[in-house]
Amino acid sequence: MSYALSTTLHTTFEDAVARTRKALADQGFGVLTEIDMKATLKAKLDQDMEDYLILGACNPPLAHRAITADRQIGLLLPCNVAVRADTTAGGDTVIVDAMDPQVMVQLSDQPGVREVADEAAARLRAALDSLESTDSQ
Repeated sequence: MSYALSTTLHTTFEDAVARTRKALADQGFGVLTEIDMKATLKAKLDQDMEDYLILGACNPPLAHRAITADRQIGLLLPCNVAVRADTTAGGDTVIVDAMDPQVMVQLSDQPGVREVADEAAARLRAALDSLESTDSQ
């Protein structure tokens, strides 16, 4: 099983980040955390890498339902979304990856987790699909 839902955009990194935030918000996700991997690795290890931002996205009603079904599921929350420059494509190509919430179903057999994972996956897929549709305009 793949653990990511992904799309590729042909735009600048900054535009991809802004559009990803909006697409997530449109699906009821707020961004709780943000990790700039490029800046962190440069500061901590003096290592250079491409633009790479991890957004910790949370849909509070879905998170509440998931934690109610399985208290340990909090280890998998929030839903991480990575926006990263594609160094293999050259130019303005950005990949947006979201953790597939179906991973929760693989790890928890508690009743109710599948329904939450299904809804979260549908919302994340809709967010990624909206990025694809605005990329082609």
